[in-house]
Amino acid sequence: MTKKPALTVLDVLQSTTAYFKKRKIDSPRLNVEHLLAHVLGRKRLELYLEFERELSESELAPLRELVRRRGEGEPLQHLLGTVEFCGHVFLCDKRALVPRPETEELVELLKSEVRNPESEILDVGTGSAVIALTLAMEFPKAKIAGTDISEDALDLARENAARLNLRDRVRFFKSNLLENVDGVFDLIVANLPYIAAQDRHTLSREVLHDPKVALFAGGQGDELLRALIDQAPARLRPGGMLALEIGLGQSETLFSRLAEKNYRDICLKNDYSGRPRFLFVRYG
Repeated sequence: MTKKPALTVLDVLQSTTAYFKKRKIDSPRLNVEHLLAHVLGRKRLELYLEFERELSESELAPLRELVRRRGEGEPLQHLLGTVEFCGHVFLCDKRALVPRPETEELVELLKSEVRNPESEILDVGTGSAVIALTLAMEFPKAKIAGTDISEDALDLARENAARLNLRDRVRFFKSNLLENVDGVFDLIVANLPYIAAQDRHTLSREVLHDPKVALFAGGQGDELLRALIDQAPARLRPGGMLALEIGLGQSETLFSRLAEKNYRDICLKNDYSGRPRFLFVRYG
């Protein structure tokens, strides 16, 4: 009986890339490189030095399982267990939303908006805490807190804080928006759910693996954003900033809501795709 030839790194990269293309996975080659590097305990670029390396069955077996799950639409970040955000690596799993590139843009914009390095900052709907923890690393003297309605998300946030040695710098607690929040802040930032329930069918397989509580906000999609706009004045210092990431088509309604509530310096900024995505406003 003829023994089947061993598969090399290059064989696996090529065959799995073709499989992912058939399964309509975005960036198929990049996906398989990440998965193979994860299984082998290598950096992704190190694979390019090992194209001829033959893979053992003990290496191929876990890879096959990851490839199957990715082919069915499970997010790459869930399979790897981590995500890179603003140059830092965070734990990432089904307990919270997978951070999006747009939220990295939000954080980069905020870095230039924080006027006082000792600011008190609140991250509402913190999820895995990528916003709160990135700002904590950027502003070592700031006092930062994160809230979420999900205990699972808060557990993940605390794990990320411990991983980054920020457990003593950032506190997390459960709250439905600002319901359990005391004190006042220089900055309240929020990337809240902003998808209408009836738009579920428009979402990709990957996005639907995120927790429902992190995606959907009611019949119109902007319910939580409007509620936070109403609640925030009581928790902002005079001249304090509210910064929001919003959904497509929501800017006009939210702009009007902010004006009604006597916010000032209302500024709408586009994301890198040119779509209205971020609202920055001050109060008092």
